[in-house]
Amino acid sequence: MTADAQRGNVREAAPALAAVAQQHQLVLSHGNGPQVGLLALQAAAYEGVEAYPLDVLGAETEGMIGYVLEQELGNLLPIEVPFATLLTMIEVDPDDPAFGDPTKFVGPVYDHATADALAGEKGWVFKQDGDRWRRVVPSPQPKRIFEIRPIRWLLDQGAVVICAGGGGVPTMYDPVQERTLVGVEAVIDKDLASELLAREVAADLLVMVTDVDGVYSGWGSPEQRKLERTTPEELRALDFAAGSMGPKVEAACRFVERTGARAAIGGLAEIEDIVKGSAGTQVVPARETIGGEA
Repeated sequence: MTADAQRGNVREAAPALAAVAQQHQLVLSHGNGPQVGLLALQAAAYEGVEAYPLDVLGAETEGMIGYVLEQELGNLLPIEVPFATLLTMIEVDPDDPAFGDPTKFVGPVYDHATADALAGEKGWVFKQDGDRWRRVVPSPQPKRIFEIRPIRWLLDQGAVVICAGGGGVPTMYDPVQERTLVGVEAVIDKDLASELLAREVAADLLVMVTDVDGVYSGWGSPEQRKLERTTPEELRALDFAAGSMGPKVEAACRFVERTGARAAIGGLAEIEDIVKGSAGTQVVPARETIGGEA
């Protein structure tokens, strides 16, 4: 979790991203779970103030990660290529069912007694994670990207745009005070936020890069099989872990179903081939045949 390690990871990823940016218009989103966790731990070490809320921590990480991405990509791309990182607020619905059943683990683990004490003191909700206890927060659906107009404007100017990091900063309109926007103690899934972003900018392709080379049916079993080219219908008939591949598969299905465009999931090292359609798991509309083009 050092700054050097995080920069090293971005520097390793930058050549593959830069190669795509030289051929296509690129909009980048990213995760932020470890970074938010680190900021929360740092804040907990200072007892003079209450812990900063998750929306503020999310905004901090958008700036931090965007800065490093801009710098490392800028070291590789032509100097005339403009970059922009936008703090991105994403609206959620106060009536979203997720607020009644928090499921997203955040922060450190605790023993049961400490978790109970924190629940009483701060009003946090805890669930068991292995033999320990962790705080859980809601993970509501992304509803609207407030900065979508400046994002589109920047794309019209040819910028590489970095936005909606970590699922965006969760916000909602105060149910009591009309037209008053407030932050929310929640975490929006980054893949679902990226799918909304891709639709809102009329992207031709949504790519989600991860540390595996694609989506597998029967993952971890002797019958596991990589899905090279598939449809939302085939994917929805399978089961994927909610904490790993599940959100990526759901995001890919939504994007393809709602736009008729293509989505893909695979490893970062193969991103050029993923964009070309020859690597990763390619998710295409049902009207296309699994073996080839329509």
